[in-house]
Amino acid sequence: MGETMRHGIHFISGLPRSGSTLLAALLRQNPRFHANMTSPVGAIYLAMQGALSRKNEASVFIDEGQKRALLEGVFRNYYHAIGEEKLVFDTNRLWCSKMPQLGAHFSNAKVICCVRHISWIMDSIERLERRNVFDLSGIFGYDAGTTVYNRINRLAQSDGMVGFALDCLREAYFGGYADRLMLVTYEALTRDPAGTLAHIYDYIGEVPFAHDFDNVAYEADEFDASLGSPGLHTVRRKVEFIDRPSILPPDLFERFENDAFWMTPDLNVHDVPVVRYGG
Repeated sequence: MGETMRHGIHFISGLPRSGSTLLAALLRQNPRFHANMTSPVGAIYLAMQGALSRKNEASVFIDEGQKRALLEGVFRNYYHAIGEEKLVFDTNRLWCSKMPQLGAHFSNAKVICCVRHISWIMDSIERLERRNVFDLSGIFGYDAGTTVYNRINRLAQSDGMVGFALDCLREAYFGGYADRLMLVTYEALTRDPAGTLAHIYDYIGEVPFAHDFDNVAYEADEFDASLGSPGLHTVRRKVEFIDRPSILPPDLFERFENDAFWMTPDLNVHDVPVVRYGG
């Protein structure tokens, strides 16, 4: 994999409900690429890290070279067949918190992060919750006694679906990884998918491909149903931006209005490339 794999690997990360599944669905139109929604590789990697740590009393017999080889083997063995034929894009929100490790494993790998204003992420998740009126969602621990306020609070916590991803993104963005990190805004991807993909292809050094933005196919119904969240990874056939009013109470929406740090150039001290709609 990486240096040990013919075509290599890149990563899709960033914030939930921000276009990562759409990006994967578009990239997989290219027959040279393999891309999917969140893979099990991240969870396996974390489990392997734990097994190699001092909490395993036998870890004293494992040297640094063995640790690195075992951890890199998670990627190599999972993508053994696919990786020999295609360039792999592995998706997981936690990769932003593993930038040093990814750089050590795969020196040429890039991490493409999909981002969106937090208020609209919260709005999108709440809309999904309201569509599935008779399903209890695993996102909220299958709790039947919630309100929009404690649902949003749970999402925003550092171990919540949105809060964890945002903390990971901050860690990568401010960590000095501009040579292997790119942010892609939801507005750019949905309003100008051709221009956005052109930026991505240029960033990863790949030959452009003629994508079909009117016929995007992706199927994750079984996975979403298992979480009690039908539609979580649904991708519309036509790529388009849909303007709409928020369904959140105004005080909740306003709570996150200033969290889109990537939109403030003065905060981009490491010159991380950010693909925005309109430049």
